Amino acid sequence: MQRSEHPTGITFASLTSLGPGAVPGIARSAHELGYHSFWTAEANGTDAFTLLASAAAAAPGIDVGTGIVPIQLRSPAVTAMSAASLQALSPDSTVYLGVGISTPVIVERWHSAEYSARPIAHMREYLTLLRELLSGEPITFDGDFYSVKRFRLGVRLGERRPKIVLAALNHQMLKLGGELADAVLLNYLPSTYVQPSVELIRQGGDAQIFAYVHAAVADFDQGADAARKDLFSYAVADGYARMFTAAGFGDEVAELRERHAARDRDGAIAAISDRMIQAIDFIGSPSEVGDFVASYGAAGIDQPILMALPWGVDRRAVVEDTMAAAISS
Repeated sequence: MQRSEHPTGITFASLTSLGPGAVPGIARSAHELGYHSFWTAEANGTDAFTLLASAAAAAPGIDVGTGIVPIQLRSPAVTAMSAASLQALSPDSTVYLGVGISTPVIVERWHSAEYSARPIAHMREYLTLLRELLSGEPITFDGDFYSVKRFRLGVRLGERRPKIVLAALNHQMLKLGGELADAVLLNYLPSTYVQPSVELIRQGGDAQIFAYVHAAVADFDQGADAARKDLFSYAVADGYARMFTAAGFGDEVAELRERHAARDRDGAIAAISDRMIQAIDFIGSPSEVGDFVASYGAAGIDQPILMALPWGVDRRAVVEDTMAAAISS
């Protein structure tokens, strides 16, 4: 039974090392604990929609969401078809169709696709066309990035339709999410930076606001190295670096990127401070983790989504402890 003040979700994005076979058990456990939604990402592991179908079958009624699928890897039509199929198979669940601009590493190096030189314009067109395609009406569309002639979604949906979610970090994308999406998904931000993000979203519109909340019930000394490597891997990306800087970690980002440019990877990782870890990739006791997750709801997040960090000798035990702690108040 839900005990947290805010509806809470959980993502499998941090748990891929457990393998796809762990999904049904985790989804059932999450549903029994009171989690409202189950999410996953798409990068170099599982296909997002296949995994979510498995979760929905294991825990009927739990909402499911992609957080995120990169728009460069799926045409708007394929994305609409996948989301509509998942919705038809899960009629009692809300399907959150989360999309994002991703990173050049994922898009270009891993998938040999083209990373847009005009990300805001590209995303605006993608969201506009995606909503039209999900309407079920015949669509003809001619834009700068996509051209569609007389497409009609073959999956017939009732009143419940997938909700479009935009993953956003910085000013223009946050405003765009408020304007064109049903919800905005924030990630890797401290709770202290939620309100400035909310204000930018509200300049665009009244979209719901979700956030991935990173936490582990574990010993700090055991998890700190993993946390530094995790934050380093994102801080080297320009978009995340800008957001981390705006959130108050400009010194860490500047030193990290300076050392990284000098090919001092160890020094770059070491630039991540304990303060930055505990603001974003929190490690602590069950009660501390519960308070940390709750702080996002208090800051203005409609639905915190737990990203349980499996940092410990027994990874599955850490995940289970973290899931239990995050849903408690």
